[in-house]
Amino acid sequence: MSAILSVDDLNDFISPGVACIKPVETLPAAKQKSQIDAYEVSFNNESLPPSDLPPAEISLTDCLACSGCVTSAEAVLVSMQSHAEVLKELDSAPGLRLAGSGTNLRVENKDTGGRIYVASVSPQTRASIAATFGVTEKEAWYMIEQLLNGPKGIKNRAVYRNAFQYVVDTNVARDACLLLGAEEVMESWGDAKCLANGEANGRDQQPKKPILTSSCPGWVCYAEKTHPHVLPHISRLKSPQALMGTLLKTTLSRKLGISPDRIWHVAIMPCFDKKLEASREELTDAGWEGTGTRGIRDVDSVITSKELLMLAESRRIDFSTLPRTPLPSRLPFPDAKLNAFLFPSSRRHHNKPAAGSSGGNLYFILQYFASRHPGTSVHTVRGRNADVVEYTVNAPGGETLFKAARYYGFRNIQNLVRKLKPAQPSRMPGGRPIGSTRKAAGKQGGPDFSYIEVMACPGGCTNGGGQIKVDDPIIAGRTTSGAKPGPAEQKLWLAQVDEAYFSGEDILEGEVGPNNGDVVEGISISYIKDTMAHWASTTNLPLDRLAYTSYREVVSDVGKGPGEMERVIEIASKIGGGW
Repeated sequence: MSAILSVDDLNDFISPGVACIKPVETLPAAKQKSQIDAYEVSFNNESLPPSDLPPAEISLTDCLACSGCVTSAEAVLVSMQSHAEVLKELDSAPGLRLAGSGTNLRVENKDTGGRIYVASVSPQTRASIAATFGVTEKEAWYMIEQLLNGPKGIKNRAVYRNAFQYVVDTNVARDACLLLGAEEVMESWGDAKCLANGEANGRDQQPKKPILTSSCPGWVCYAEKTHPHVLPHISRLKSPQALMGTLLKTTLSRKLGISPDRIWHVAIMPCFDKKLEASREELTDAGWEGTGTRGIRDVDSVITSKELLMLAESRRIDFSTLPRTPLPSRLPFPDAKLNAFLFPSSRRHHNKPAAGSSGGNLYFILQYFASRHPGTSVHTVRGRNADVVEYTVNAPGGETLFKAARYYGFRNIQNLVRKLKPAQPSRMPGGRPIGSTRKAAGKQGGPDFSYIEVMACPGGCTNGGGQIKVDDPIIAGRTTSGAKPGPAEQKLWLAQVDEAYFSGEDILEGEVGPNNGDVVEGISISYIKDTMAHWASTTNLPLDRLAYTSYREVVSDVGKGPGEMERVIEIASKIGGGW
């Protein structure tokens, strides 16, 4: 990695490295050996390449297959998964028509070549839209529904009048992820009474302590490319985006008797890195079918909150004028139990400020553990900055039973991965192992937490790179001063987005599922587990395959071929960098 892109000097997104396999700067083609006279004396007077050359296109597959750079995809020139691709797909062929009564649906036009279109929307996107247009989070949700499936939305100007037949809230998948993630941590912790059924799930590979969050793809991609020693610690649980994609594709394909490639799923997220997550080979039908071959993605495309507005603009729709009321009717999901799960009668609000803006994984785990140990209390210790916080669950007598932490932003993540780096034996006789921490003999090195919530973005997911920013034209145009917004203005803007994310004034309070005396933070444990078991039974697939994934070290081959290193160095020198 280039010295000019040292991760220690950065706090958020990391730009492409000079060793990218498809550099954005085009160099003159190297001469063939046959064209070079062995006795010719030449000077470096070649003409410079034209300045208007098109930039090299870097696909998401290229990014995932290369560790020549550490990137959060925002700084990389991606050629797919944009709002233009969504519109192109919608206009490619007539969509599949679903007919029937209730949840007993069938496909009428299987031979037309069309697809079923589904969309999932993140709560951070709704918060960004709410702050942008001065509406409540609930009204923002209705406006997005109207855009994606309403009569005044994108289908109004579409070639085949295709729209998204299902628009779902990723919060329902998040509820499942919160419970499954808590049980994964409790199982590694070794206390059977913390598990809802008192038994381990029997998965072959369990993450090591401390377990690290897996829902942030920027962090996971970074770990795979630069710090593979932390991969055994990363949770095997899929993110809410990935879990929702698997649930939609498995159930619709099984219930309607169609191939997963006849279902096209777009996720609307706050982060550009979610595009990389959707491109992972592990998150395809090959993962849950167990074929082991390159398969069909569970999430076909990801667009960001900002790109959602571009989607509307491309169809010449004024987003601010969309109705702020629910659609009069909705197509039922072809499974009664999962229909109730995906479209609950009341929307529960549990975006508490203490839980943060990234889904509340850590907060739920702390509450889950405390609920299994009556009389305990949760204590908070502020770290070196606002994005590092430590938590303990203490017994009535003051004894610490459980420790966890939160690390947001790459600058803080660097400190964490250093602590997790295994010690290397010293080459000096009797020397202390390199990298070992100052712990007593016989104790494990590194932080003594059971769980750590890791997010690439400082401040969490409401500050994702794909969110609408204060300097975007739609926001900047409101000011009359003409001055360019700076960090102070962005901080104030982020506070407004957070307020929309945490507000619940217009959201019906309720619990997910029936209250069987096992509710933690509004989530009925038995209801979620029963729903997940039903999903596995309906698809005839084990839950371990549906809800969990794996990670692998990405080994770079950049610069290892003949002559490649010289050209990489040439690129670095041309842009002012070096090794």
